[in-house]
Amino acid sequence: MSKYPISREFYPYALIRPPMQSAKLASFMGSFLHPPGWLFCDPVIQTDRFTFPGYGGDPVEALLIAPRGLDQEAPCLVYYHGGGFLFPAAGYHYKLAAEYAWSSRCRVLFVQYRLTPDHPFPIPAEDCYSAFCWAQEHADLLGIDRTQIGVGGDSAGGALAAAVCLMARDRGRALPLFQMLIYPATDRRMCSQSNRRFTDTPMWNSKLSEKMWPIYLTDPSTPMLAYASPMEATDHSSLPPAYIETAEFDCLHDEGLDYARALEQAGVSVEVRETQGTVHGYDIVLNAPTTRASVAARNAFLNSFFH
Repeated sequence: MSKYPISREFYPYALIRPPMQSAKLASFMGSFLHPPGWLFCDPVIQTDRFTFPGYGGDPVEALLIAPRGLDQEAPCLVYYHGGGFLFPAAGYHYKLAAEYAWSSRCRVLFVQYRLTPDHPFPIPAEDCYSAFCWAQEHADLLGIDRTQIGVGGDSAGGALAAAVCLMARDRGRALPLFQMLIYPATDRRMCSQSNRRFTDTPMWNSKLSEKMWPIYLTDPSTPMLAYASPMEATDHSSLPPAYIETAEFDCLHDEGLDYARALEQAGVSVEVRETQGTVHGYDIVLNAPTTRASVAARNAFLNSFFH
């Protein structure tokens, strides 16, 4: 039993911690995670594989997930999964992506960006930016409306989605329509109260973040630091509207709220949803009432832009 008053909706996951004894071991264990077979034979969801040029021109895979029979020039959510920049997407990531596609009548470009420790920053962030640019440039091929492309991600994927918005602004690219950040990692400095408090929470905690950041950001002196740690950007103005969701018993809780405040203070429209009784990655329990309410809120946000 956890010492935190976590809702029983999330057991037994409220007792689990990722295997991060070493980066190589975690990477080896993550190598067994692959897109689930149901994605490619579902009666209502169609999934296609694409390859695009990532950072340095190297090929990177993305899955295009959409309701079968969806019209051409549909809206698109470019999605970046969580996993500490180290683990591939888990099964629930794909189920949520399919639900976003179905409920919001959009296409979801699910990006399989390259992972640490073999591919530290800036490779994952640049892969994700390349995916967004590729979606804009190949809208006809993908069947999407290039004026209706938003980005989203959870945890480390939230950091990547925020980074893509900063990159697009700084590099003069047409901005994403919005940024949907689910319990995002936003600050490698880890100086928040929730980071100090939640050192042993299940699913994720600050001790794991302390291991994650040096593996991802091997050179903290990089001039591109803000694209790894979005809170450290000197300017948060002129960025897309944001939806930011937090979990209560999560070391990243305050980072999400801090980033929301930074955006709001810079004049960016922000919708914040603070979930209660939750842990990081709580939506792995797809049928929990709290998860269902959160997914409904995310889809309402998507639909407010897409339709």
